[in-house]
Amino acid sequence: MLTKRIIPCLDIKDGRTVKGINFINIRDAGDPVELGAAYAEQGADELVFLDISATNEKRKTLAHLVKEIAAHVNIPFTVGGGISSIADVEPLLEAGADKVSINSAAVKNPILIDQLAKAFGSQFVVLAIDARKLGNQWTVHTHGGSQPTEKKLFSWSKEGQDRGAGEILFTSMDHDGTKSGFAIDPLTKLNELLKIPVIASGGAGRKEDFLEAFVVGKADAALAATLFHFGEIKIPDLKNYLKNNGVPSRI
Repeated sequence: MLTKRIIPCLDIKDGRTVKGINFINIRDAGDPVELGAAYAEQGADELVFLDISATNEKRKTLAHLVKEIAAHVNIPFTVGGGISSIADVEPLLEAGADKVSINSAAVKNPILIDQLAKAFGSQFVVLAIDARKLGNQWTVHTHGGSQPTEKKLFSWSKEGQDRGAGEILFTSMDHDGTKSGFAIDPLTKLNELLKIPVIASGGAGRKEDFLEAFVVGKADAALAATLFHFGEIKIPDLKNYLKNNGVPSRI
């Protein structure tokens, strides 16, 4: 089994880290640079920063924040939020981001995946997919999970891979912030379907949830926010637990 990654996610709004449940009921969770540096010190493998309030006017502010993060964080980090063109990506890359995450803009314009992969390399492109189970199908949602689309989780993730995405970040909106565990069934199917790494997101509540995501769901990485932001699970404790249960991770 390859080494599994633990990834804290920091949702950023107006320069602050925030967290909600099912994408609503937002509350403040601290300074993103301070939190990111602390997670790196604790042994996080990577970080994800998502600017949920990103607009064209605020993109320069995001680039400035990325530069500050890069100066204080010594592990790879992904940045997302409002990215819809190569021009949006270049300042983030120059500021020190290791990867970018695209979501709604890719659904609207799938060729964006091809363009970014060609310009910067597949390893730089993370396709984030927010999905909710409607009826018997996992339906892709956009705009912070508020708008259902015609795209389905499995066909869209396969298309993303074929267009050049280097990773899939799958968030189950039904599980997000609920601490009820990751969505294991679709996670398992994604990992059977795809050749690229899949990051599990949405629903972590216990150490056992991470173990299940890795062993049963076959995830390459697991992402969480609330648990880490409010100290409910410490990253070193989680990694020791995983190691003791046969899941290799960097300690």
